[in-house]
Amino acid sequence: MIGMPDREQARILRLATPSTRSLTPAVLFGIAWALSAMALLATSAYLITAASLTIHMLLLQSLIASVRGFAIGRSVFRYVERLLGHSASFRQLAKLRAGVYERLEAVVPAGLGAAGRGELLDRLVTDVDGLQYLPLRVIEPLVVSLVSLLLAVSCVCLVNLPAGAALAASLVIAAIVALLVHERLGGDAERRLARERGELGQSVDEFLRGLDTLEAFGAVAERRATIAELDRALCRSRLRSTLGEGAVQAVMILCSGLASAAALIFGSDALATGNLTPPLLTLIVLVPMACFEVFQAVPLAAGAWRQLRPSAGRIAELAPETPPTEIPSARTAPDGPSPWVRHHTPTLELREVRAHWPGAAKAQLEVPALTLAPGTRLLVRGPSGSGKSTLAAVLVRFLEHEGSYLLDGIDVKSTHPDHVRAVVGLIEQRPHLFHESIRQNLLFAKPDASDAELMSSLERVGLGSWLRSRGGLDTRVGEQGTLLSGGQAHRIALARAILADFPILVLDEPTADVDPPRAEALVRELVEAAGPERTVIIISHTPIASPLVTQELRLGA
Repeated sequence: MIGMPDREQARILRLATPSTRSLTPAVLFGIAWALSAMALLATSAYLITAASLTIHMLLLQSLIASVRGFAIGRSVFRYVERLLGHSASFRQLAKLRAGVYERLEAVVPAGLGAAGRGELLDRLVTDVDGLQYLPLRVIEPLVVSLVSLLLAVSCVCLVNLPAGAALAASLVIAAIVALLVHERLGGDAERRLARERGELGQSVDEFLRGLDTLEAFGAVAERRATIAELDRALCRSRLRSTLGEGAVQAVMILCSGLASAAALIFGSDALATGNLTPPLLTLIVLVPMACFEVFQAVPLAAGAWRQLRPSAGRIAELAPETPPTEIPSARTAPDGPSPWVRHHTPTLELREVRAHWPGAAKAQLEVPALTLAPGTRLLVRGPSGSGKSTLAAVLVRFLEHEGSYLLDGIDVKSTHPDHVRAVVGLIEQRPHLFHESIRQNLLFAKPDASDAELMSSLERVGLGSWLRSRGGLDTRVGEQGTLLSGGQAHRIALARAILADFPILVLDEPTADVDPPRAEALVRELVEAAGPERTVIIISHTPIASPLVTQELRLGA
């Protein structure tokens, strides 16, 4: 009914679980809180009944002191338990975040699959943060409840065995019924929450990023209706989950009343035969109420478990322990210095190279033979789906390949992927620009660069006069470069690549966001800015003037 996690889910759940050493103090104080809460109600009931039968209040001082002590202890122990529990959970959450990002680094960008920006953000934020509740709402409540209730039932059995047995039976029945009811009413909804939340986040992200296009084609209302439907579905799931929690509360109250009624029946018989005093009768009748107050955390822990398992699975899919075989693994890559000199442009050779993205059934790229001498201008053409972007991913070692990929005769598989990326630079179809100044966007490539070097690189790509008219290096580019045109974004990306001093540059669809009349001029300027010493690989589905190209590769022919 609740189910056990698979191997990858279990790995993430273990990573989210604090060590026994850090969690034990919180559990111990939690047990002290639960026992104090039950003891407070027990001693209060005993005191009230005993007070009605006692003439001298001095005889009740120990009971009065006990009530005060348990009342203070319940608050203090609860506070300390929450403090220690959250402290352990937050410390482990920091380790979980670091572990997830460490594994994520090994698979980006090729290993992200079909996860969109909104979906990715939801997994990295909401799902990861949600796992902090594993110790707080699952592990700790279960341990505290089981230990404290075992002690409470044992004490009631010592006072009156039938009443203790009735309390134990009521707890077992309540657990079974509450779990069944909770599963029936909210189980499916709780398992859907993570997925539906991700779908809503992805839809909102796509809506906001494509708002201009949607307005141009009159599709805003349709997309808003889709988002509204996803939101209603998520609200329905949350409502079903809350309904399940409410049903658990009802079952707990019902079973608590039944346990108290059974204790009253059994205790009355014992009282009539003289085997039980009135104060002890009151005690065994009221203790079940305190027991069920603590015990209601058990079925709620099952509900929290159902919500956390899908979150752990979504994180495991995003950041697997072992990267797919299609992704070059930096963990298993050979150590040692780079075999290539940074300022020297190597000869690039491909022989019978085949590659495909993770999850693809067949090769999406096939290059029989290709040799690029230093300074070559290669144009890669082909229809959509022919493998142009796959080739770019192979060249910068985002994707693993079959066959031979050599730089100056050295197989790239024999060295660390970062060494290849220091030689081969990629300017993507949509270059990523941070929501910072132009200066900061360039400094990512060369942190110690002076302003003169930054301006020199911008002059080289034809942005010098434009930048001076906009206010200089402190000019902001906006979120994802929204304050720039497509051509300007590519020029800044090229300036960044020049600062990084890549001997081989790969331009992936540099004219995708540029008007056709400007496309050829832009490519010419980018190629000239790269300089004659660099090898430039231009990936494009549109024709490019032959004077700019010294070699051509057609894919999917």
